[in-house]
Amino acid sequence: MLNGSWDGCNSVSLIECDEIAVNTAAKLLEVAWCYQGTSQAVLERLTSEEIFRRYALGERNFVNANLRCAELVSAELTEINLSYAKLSWADLSQANLDKADLTAADLSQANLSGAEMSGANLTRANLKGANLKQASLCGANLSGANLAEADLTNADLTGANLSLAELRGANLHLCNLNGANLTGAKFIESELDFTKQ
Repeated sequence: MLNGSWDGCNSVSLIECDEIAVNTAAKLLEVAWCYQGTSQAVLERLTSEEIFRRYALGERNFVNANLRCAELVSAELTEINLSYAKLSWADLSQANLDKADLTAADLSQANLSGAEMSGANLTRANLKGANLKQASLCGANLSGANLAEADLTNADLTGANLSLAELRGANLHLCNLNGANLTGAKFIESELDFTKQ
């Protein structure tokens, strides 16, 4: 379509290009592009089956993976590296993500209900509007994370680091915050009325 040549790795090289056509193609494929010599992260598009296959073979590094809307229900993905991954609208309900690296991952509107995420690194992760009902986040690092409008009903955040986290509009009903670090966290005090502290 764009008369480019595949580099055999993860990109297509174009000698001359119509920038509008390239932007349109990139948007349709949910990828990024850059001029030669510049560096820009490109999200690798993966299927759930591909993640399971590669994980079973021992691979743990899936930085920048594009898993938007992926079906990962009850997945066993302990210690996986999904930092900077695109997981918005993904279904990770009942998944085991203990000690996973989700640094700066986009988990907005994701379903993480009942997920095991103890010791996970969610620093600066975007969890806006995510479903975290009954999720276990014991000892998780959520420093600087966006949890605005997230549903944390009955979630276990014992010993979690929520410093500088955005919690405005989050549902914290019966959420366990024993030993959690809330330094600089942004929330409305009334939101803590029905939490376990």
